[in-house]
Amino acid sequence: MAEALVATELVRGFGGRRVLDGVSLTAAPGRRIGLIGENGAGKSTLLRLLAGADQPDGGVVTRPPDLGFLRQEMPFPDSATVAQVLDDALAEAREDLAELERLGALVADPAYLEEYSERLELAQRHEAWDADRRAGIVLDGLGLGEVAHDRTLGSLSGGQRRRLDLAALVIRRPAALLLDEPTNHLDDDAAAFLEEQLRALPGIVVLASHDRAFLDAVCTDLVDLDPAVDGPVRFGGTYSEYLRQKRADRGRWERRYAEEQEELASVRDSLGLIAGRVAPDRAMRDSDKMGYGVRANRVQSQISRRVRNATRRLEELERNAVPAPPRPLRFAPDTVALQAEDLVSLRQIRVPGRLALDFLDVRDGDRLLVTGPNGAGKSTLLHVLAGRVPASGVRRHPGVRVGLLDQDTSFANPRLTARATYGRALGAERIAQVPLESLGLLHKWDLGKPVGALSVGQQRRLDLALLVADPPHLLLLDEPTNHLSPTLCDELEDALGPGPGAIVLASHDRWLRRRWEGAQIRL
Repeated sequence: MAEALVATELVRGFGGRRVLDGVSLTAAPGRRIGLIGENGAGKSTLLRLLAGADQPDGGVVTRPPDLGFLRQEMPFPDSATVAQVLDDALAEAREDLAELERLGALVADPAYLEEYSERLELAQRHEAWDADRRAGIVLDGLGLGEVAHDRTLGSLSGGQRRRLDLAALVIRRPAALLLDEPTNHLDDDAAAFLEEQLRALPGIVVLASHDRAFLDAVCTDLVDLDPAVDGPVRFGGTYSEYLRQKRADRGRWERRYAEEQEELASVRDSLGLIAGRVAPDRAMRDSDKMGYGVRANRVQSQISRRVRNATRRLEELERNAVPAPPRPLRFAPDTVALQAEDLVSLRQIRVPGRLALDFLDVRDGDRLLVTGPNGAGKSTLLHVLAGRVPASGVRRHPGVRVGLLDQDTSFANPRLTARATYGRALGAERIAQVPLESLGLLHKWDLGKPVGALSVGQQRRLDLALLVADPPHLLLLDEPTNHLSPTLCDELEDALGPGPGAIVLASHDRWLRRRWEGAQIRL
């Protein structure tokens, strides 16, 4: 009987900060669970705890003995060969077949019947009879079919090693498979092949990924590890369904907040009106002296009761007020358009060994997606448009302001904090309009860190924040969804449509490319 993977009240901290605080998770055979959330939310940490590669500060994990974990480094020395890795991956299937043959000769004895049945179940799960043929199919599907089996791991590229490690796990077909960013180093065909293989597994799959197309194709459940009042949120369904649910939830949140704010304003107005009636400044007439005091007391009593009721209602509304929904990522709207037909025009661009392009015109308001395989020149094209790679045949409007989100981010003063870098680049007036913390691109505990101490992903987020807060006429984005959570990727894509100026974007992101509604160019 296949076992479930169960984590109960896991706690894990680093450097005085709790990354996981009481996280529980149950994964049954046949469920494929995707872990999503911002960088630092604890996805990789949770996978390591589930795999037993790290120990929790509190809580327990019960795991199947047959578990596979895609690590950052392969558990083999550089001197090991591809053939040795494959032999290790096929060892369980071969052992299943050998044991079935041994037990088959003894199965007439009832004492061996249960052991035979258990081994048969294992062999069926491992697809042992077809394992060697499947190994060849998996290697081909992950782009390793042409790699000689006598090559050492030390002779392979980092991407090839990663794909070989992934292939070995898929070939093994363990009862529980844990994967951290499995589509890194995979092209579209290899990613689609992996999706098909994982959907066919009968066991447990738990994976962390920023690849929204992969999450949508593979996962039966999603766990959002971003901080929430009731802890991590589990959603049963695909990423597309999760996205629709989140948008519906946000719509209800926005409506409820708006209705509550409207009622708060109404109650405050009514209190002001009632207070104005307490002393209406009406003089007492001589003919009214006998009844004035009685009526005045009655009016004052009624007014006091209304004031008390309105005050109680106001206090109740303020005490239970729904917080304002977080502002989604949006580009600042005040970029002044240039009175020009073309922002940048390219003619007969030749960068030896990197880019060959006959012509391209980028106009104000354009939305252009650049695609193509690695080495086709996507990044080089953006650098030519930005003026960072010199090339003849470039005509740029003299007033155009260009901003580039590069894959390699650097800052002039790495000792300045993220907040100070943001403020120095934008000035007091702009940061008052668009505070850095309002963009949701950096965690609050990272704002005071020197930019040199931030990770590569955090530095790119800060670079993106500068472009979002003060957009140029021409915005160039090189793989902008790298290092962003799926939710933030969705927000960025939504912001690109109505964003100011022209946008040229290069991306391998399958989800983004499928949903892109602007023009495209393939190099």
